[in-house]
Amino acid sequence: MTDRYAHYKALKFARPKPLILEVILSKPGKLNALDAEGHRELAEVWRDIDRDPDTSVVLLRGDGGVFSAGGDLGMIEVMARDWHTRSRVWKEASDLVYNVINCSKPIVAAIEGPCVGAGLAAAMVADITVAGRKARIIDGHTRLGVAAGDHSAIVWPLLCGMAKAKYYLLLCESVTGEEAERIGLVSMVADDDKVVATALAAAEKLRDMPPAAVRWTKHALNNWLRMAGPTFDASLAMEFMGFSGPEVQEGMAALKEKRRPKFDPQSPF
Repeated sequence: MTDRYAHYKALKFARPKPLILEVILSKPGKLNALDAEGHRELAEVWRDIDRDPDTSVVLLRGDGGVFSAGGDLGMIEVMARDWHTRSRVWKEASDLVYNVINCSKPIVAAIEGPCVGAGLAAAMVADITVAGRKARIIDGHTRLGVAAGDHSAIVWPLLCGMAKAKYYLLLCESVTGEEAERIGLVSMVADDDKVVATALAAAEKLRDMPPAAVRWTKHALNNWLRMAGPTFDASLAMEFMGFSGPEVQEGMAALKEKRRPKFDPQSPF
């Protein structure tokens, strides 16, 4: 691996094939949950990849047969009480989505096991998504007590339609890999032990295609996401406004105590 990625600590990198770069979410023992460092790195890495002459295609996956369990609870707690941290993470969350969209190199996501939070954001705006049959895709925002921001408003309605997007995002229902493929939320479904191999095969096909044609096609198609940018920006602002409110406090307490949250049914909005 070149020195280009030597400064990354929370992400791992590999070259399974020439011109293919694996970006691996790695937090052993914590289901690859992203702490503050991991969140920042996942937002920044796409700029380095865009400038990397040795990379034509990216394969994004999690370590150890799990994609990512979302944001580290410790980071969420700091965000909820500290305005400066909340502002910084808001900017990173925005950069993460836009940097994946604007990265000229095609990105293939291999989704195994749970896929939540910032990891889910990167996977869902990737160009090709391969999910295991028993993978669990969960946008957990409303259950935590904040609006569904990150990436969901920019891409879920385009992928699976508004009716399904509202159902899963409002209710925080888990979507299996099989169901995600059926409704168009992911590109392909694969047997759980073949997810990475299937994603790598797609990455190899992309690598062997004419690169300018592939990159220009990605850029053109992603204009649909850029047109939804104001919707995404609004959803992200509403999400991070929620981190200063009482609902997220109850949501975090319920997570820690492993119980169902009891939210106040009254809201000023």
